[in-house]
Amino acid sequence: MPTTSPEKILITVAPTGAETAKADCPQLPTTLEELVQTAQECEAAGAAMVHVHIRDADHRPTLDQVRLRDTVQALRESTGLVVQLSTGGSVRDPLEDRLKVLDAAPDSCSLTMGTTNFGDDVFSNPWPFVCELYQLSQERQVVPEFELFDLGHVHALRRLLDRYGLPYGGKVHCDFVMGVPGGMPGTAPALVAALGLLPGEVTSWSATGIGRSTLPVMLAALSMGGHLRVGMEDVLTLAKGVPVERNAQLVERAVAAAAVAQRSPMSGAEAREALGMVSIAPSGK
Repeated sequence: MPTTSPEKILITVAPTGAETAKADCPQLPTTLEELVQTAQECEAAGAAMVHVHIRDADHRPTLDQVRLRDTVQALRESTGLVVQLSTGGSVRDPLEDRLKVLDAAPDSCSLTMGTTNFGDDVFSNPWPFVCELYQLSQERQVVPEFELFDLGHVHALRRLLDRYGLPYGGKVHCDFVMGVPGGMPGTAPALVAALGLLPGEVTSWSATGIGRSTLPVMLAALSMGGHLRVGMEDVLTLAKGVPVERNAQLVERAVAAAAVAQRSPMSGAEAREALGMVSIAPSGK
């Protein structure tokens, strides 16, 4: 299935998210300056891709087009990271605003394969929206990362590829988001089950463990040759009672765990090749 080198690992950092309030976590990077500094630190630590949510002047989640474009430009100018914009936004963002995220011309975008309960909320991704977003990513030449919160989402990926073909770039990369209340649990058995259902076209996959499932999912993914997504979007503690102070700490921990598995982190350029972005030259570093 995967075609990437087994000795290399793609580490994605998701530094902010849309759920945690700045007032509750002052170290969360919510301004453009904080995000750029965080991205630079995480790249130096071993990250190759950054999964981006943005905030407004009051640190609230936003899909403002000017801010999105400015963020993509700033990250390209200051890092060599693959810039992936979230099309999920927050659970309250309208579907039409989420489609417009691609107007900011990121290298990659997240593409969640179905609706899921998200704690007390509902993360809405109806099938017509999924299909429209996928076709738009093909037209705009943006490489999608398929986000899989549950086994039904894995099955939906099969349906999508059968109907609309391969994504731009020809590679199929997905990310298992595990441990969300309402989605699949963050356990090794759940990951094994999900992997067994992946379409044959999948060329690479990563896994994300939310909250207390971070370490179990990380270790399970490493044991099965997967890649990793880490960051303060997904976890705010390094251990019980030990808060994360910088996203780079989570990247460093992932790099150290990968080293035990005798795998070294990809550079941004290597990630571009693995994800089918060979023809996309970064305008920055």
